[in-house]
Amino acid sequence: MSDKVKVIGAGLAGVEAAWQLSKAGIGVELYEMKPKKFSPAHKYKGFAELVCSNSLKADRVDSAAGMLKEEMRKLGSLTMLAAQASRVSSGGALAVDRTQFSDLITEKIKSQPNITVVEEEVTSIPDGDVIIATGPLTSDALAEDIGRLCGEYLYFHDAAAPIVTYESLDKDKVFFASRYGKGEADYINCPMNKDEYLRFYNELINAESAELKEFDKQHFAKDGFKVYEGCMPVEVLAKRGEDTMRFGPLKPVGLTDPHTGSRPYAVVQLRAENTAGTLYNLVGFQTNLKFGEQKRVFSMIPGLENAEFMRYGVMHRNTFINSPKLLTEQFNMRSNEHIYFAGQITGVEGYIESAASGIFAGLCMARRLKGLGAISLPETTMLGALSKYISDEAVEKFQPMGCNMGILPELPERIRDKKLKYKTIAERGLADLDELLLSIKTEV
Repeated sequence: MSDKVKVIGAGLAGVEAAWQLSKAGIGVELYEMKPKKFSPAHKYKGFAELVCSNSLKADRVDSAAGMLKEEMRKLGSLTMLAAQASRVSSGGALAVDRTQFSDLITEKIKSQPNITVVEEEVTSIPDGDVIIATGPLTSDALAEDIGRLCGEYLYFHDAAAPIVTYESLDKDKVFFASRYGKGEADYINCPMNKDEYLRFYNELINAESAELKEFDKQHFAKDGFKVYEGCMPVEVLAKRGEDTMRFGPLKPVGLTDPHTGSRPYAVVQLRAENTAGTLYNLVGFQTNLKFGEQKRVFSMIPGLENAEFMRYGVMHRNTFINSPKLLTEQFNMRSNEHIYFAGQITGVEGYIESAASGIFAGLCMARRLKGLGAISLPETTMLGALSKYISDEAVEKFQPMGCNMGILPELPERIRDKKLKYKTIAERGLADLDELLLSIKTEV
């Protein structure tokens, strides 16, 4: 067995990989550059910081996200343990108090005797067994070294939404409700009539964006943003057409304004950021507008006229490698079995997807160091399907992928009812995972 495994990055993927290795009795050096150095998007000193939304998506097992989370629980996920202990009300989603969530994970990792935390920036890939989990915000020096190792690496851009205080909202204009009345009334809704929406829309599309750093400018597409579609800045989305937002984050369907008794023309939804319910984020309002412009334009939203912004939205660089040409489905390099990657840098897109990849990378590294054979997750599992997607050599134009039912194999029988179909797909995958886990439990 080798010396301690070096895990670079204490984000969701890194802490999960370190957790798996530690539980397997393998020593880990976990490198994290915070608090000595922060990326443009990170603000908190703790591990597994959630820099965008505080939601880990749907919790129903018959949803793609819910299915993946259940697989993670079966695999001994630290993320799921912390999420359960720090969750906040969010309808059918699993959302967390992000500070409490980070603190819980940090405490768990630092209390593990097999894990040594090293607070320093890694600027080049170290020798030995390594898991690179530096995420989409990999610092420049290490990114350059990864580029030399991989031969090529790609860029896209991501954006985070602003956060406001609950007490600063105009309670006479907003109302609590979940769309179609599903779950608890956990969302705050800011209804707009047509005139209010059009005034807001015109100011939004003409607002001034923040200046990009020189490094980022050269990686922008000619027509604007080269960005993951799910994190499109709201001002860029708005420029696609007057009604684009009303069919996206501002869609009013399934909601009735109690003040008028009718459906609004458009609705801005706010979701709780913490368990105390004192902070709310603007759902779907990732943005690259200047901070002053965010205050001016977003204060036009009914109920937010006097909103106190605790965090403004930011735009930042995301980095990912061309995984199908470089990685096996166990997340290690085809050309070097000692180097693994995990998290969004591999092209899995999203919080839970990143954490799940870290679980599997750590598990696979542990098995290799113990002389056990490589395992392949069933393609019927969500994590198995994702691991096969990022390692599929047939993929020519690789783009990040989040969990979704479309990447799973079809059922042998046709089921017309979509909810029943997804439930059956999830049950199939979870049963296959149970069978695999049972088989490897007998290995020493």
